[in-house]
Amino acid sequence: MKKKQANKDNGVSEKEELFLDTTLRPSKWEDYIGQNMVKKNLQILLTAAKERNHPPEHILFYGPPGLGKTTLAHLIAKEIKAQMKVTSGPAIEKIGDLASILTNLSPGDILFIDEIHRLNKTIEEVLYPAMESGSLDIIIGKGPSARTIQLELPPFTLIGATTRIAMISSPLRSRFSGGIFKLEFYTNDEIQKIITRSAKILGIDLEKSAGQEISKRSRFTPRTANYFLKRCRDYAQVHKTEMTKNSVAEALKLLGIDEQGLTPADRDILHTIINKFGGGPVGLNTLAAAISEEQATIEEFNEPYLLQLGFLDRTPRGRTVTASGYEHLGLTPKTLL
Repeated sequence: MKKKQANKDNGVSEKEELFLDTTLRPSKWEDYIGQNMVKKNLQILLTAAKERNHPPEHILFYGPPGLGKTTLAHLIAKEIKAQMKVTSGPAIEKIGDLASILTNLSPGDILFIDEIHRLNKTIEEVLYPAMESGSLDIIIGKGPSARTIQLELPPFTLIGATTRIAMISSPLRSRFSGGIFKLEFYTNDEIQKIITRSAKILGIDLEKSAGQEISKRSRFTPRTANYFLKRCRDYAQVHKTEMTKNSVAEALKLLGIDEQGLTPADRDILHTIINKFGGGPVGLNTLAAAISEEQATIEEFNEPYLLQLGFLDRTPRGRTVTASGYEHLGLTPKTLL
């Protein structure tokens, strides 16, 4: 009952409780914490477009997952009071799918394509003239009787988001004339502010030390921080306790998250390199096979954080565990488990 009343007092309805990620997403620029250089550039771009009474030019956001690419797209739509149509690269399977989306846009609309690097190359080629000249070329028929119909599209803004910018072809990248913006990892102070804001929205009475405990384990990522906050809230609710530093530490321990934010999978990578390969170097293929994990998962999720912490080195010969990595596990380079 108290939880429902707290949520009601903070403007969070029961329906919104089911979609907490959306509820916690900032709806105003001043609520969006971090990425200051990106925000400044976007505000100049949007202000200039408003003064010209023209939709903003096409924009591409890239960076690791959970840093706020989708949130920025929503904020841009609210800033220019435009409708936003949302889709993703894998969802656009045929040229007809893209044509249907583009021809249903209204003047000034925003088309947001998440994971845009997964667009089919044939579909990319249809997108070029749509982005550059506002026209859509459709081929009807096959063989000698085939003909091309050119459809004029209303002025629109394409916002793309990707975690793997290298997989986007150069011709497509060059058409994001509004700018290509990289989202950086957050600082602990920024994560702390995000957690404090989220706790207020959810009606959680969070001790400052508890927020700091979540912050330092959140992998510098807002999405991870909010996930930990919600799981710690669940733990405190079930165990009828306050959200203190100790209860948060216990909740995260149950999730297998250690003091540095390493997951069981992260620690498994370090232990495997040390125990099976003498601390390295070991190739990605071999490492993935040894721990029964996808190479892409190791490369895109586990490795970046381990490299950031200085627990892992990536050399031409393979991956090696650093002295800091050994120390975190309570080992020395000459010690085996």
